[in-house]
Amino acid sequence: MNAATKHKICLLGDVGVGKTSLVTRFVHGGYSADYLTTVGVKIDTKVVEPPRGSTVKFVIWDIAGTEALSSIDRTYTRGASGFFLVADGTRPASLEVAAGLHDQLDDELKALPFVPIINKRDLAAELTDESMARWRQAGFGAITTSARTGENVEFAFAQLAMQIALS
Repeated sequence: MNAATKHKICLLGDVGVGKTSLVTRFVHGGYSADYLTTVGVKIDTKVVEPPRGSTVKFVIWDIAGTEALSSIDRTYTRGASGFFLVADGTRPASLEVAAGLHDQLDDELKALPFVPIINKRDLAAELTDESMARWRQAGFGAITTSARTGENVEFAFAQLAMQIALS
């Protein structure tokens, strides 16, 4: 295997959308129903081999949930190669928070690859056309995932790896 290129990626979204659970599923292949709020940032790593492109080592920054980025949060995002915007499919308001975070980052991270994720697919979704309007207006697609079952988690990370490799 060739030496992996290191890339810092960040997970951003509101409190309780499942950012830590997504990282746990991706990095460790597990899931815990126990909810522990991330304080500050938690960092994990994993080597990813995208379908096309060279091997990538993700340095994953799981940033504490927030509705607006503080100067500390901006320090965490500095130097990132890409990011995930994570929303909770059972909480339509979390889509608005994620879109707002994207707006805040747009000036600083304008050209960075990102993947929008709507997590908790295994639960009853409460998303309506109205709640999805802001994402569509911003031109976001979305990968729906379930950290609990693992559905589309590997796929979402592979998509970001591919975007980074091609950028």
